[in-house]
Amino acid sequence: MKQKEFLNIVMPFKDKVFRLSKRLLVSSEEAEDATQELLLKLWKNKEKLNTYKNVEAFAMTMTKNYCFDRLKSKQASNLSLVHSNYKENGTSLERITELNDSVSKVHQLIALLPEQQRIIIQLRDVEQYEYEEIGKVLDIKPTAVRVALSRARKTIREQLIKQHNYGIK
Repeated sequence: MKQKEFLNIVMPFKDKVFRLSKRLLVSSEEAEDATQELLLKLWKNKEKLNTYKNVEAFAMTMTKNYCFDRLKSKQASNLSLVHSNYKENGTSLERITELNDSVSKVHQLIALLPEQQRIIIQLRDVEQYEYEEIGKVLDIKPTAVRVALSRARKTIREQLIKQHNYGIK
């Protein structure tokens, strides 16, 4: 396989790999390293890529496993929390602050979810994967993906409502 063929196969989902890495590792620098590492592994095994039905799903599975390995390693204690700020033009400072707080709260709530639910939220709501594709990546049935996604969204929604109501029912 030539470099051009490899790039045509891999480049369309490179950003998805980065976003999944960032969701799991939090740090942009760690996510960039994970993405680079995955691309290097794919390049080293470029001759085998044609044997896979869905190279993108294979790459996402590799990314998930690599990120879990990084988090389990001793270096995981050195990972830092980095947030990108939400910006919108023409909005008052007060509203921007509220939006930033809400976005940060959603990120925090997603981080508190069980690993599987975090991955499902990332793949479905951010990456727009189909239930069947997520099931293949995580090796579970599409109905289990739907149930986990529903539970994750419900948890986040309840926590946000609780926050916005200041604990008052």
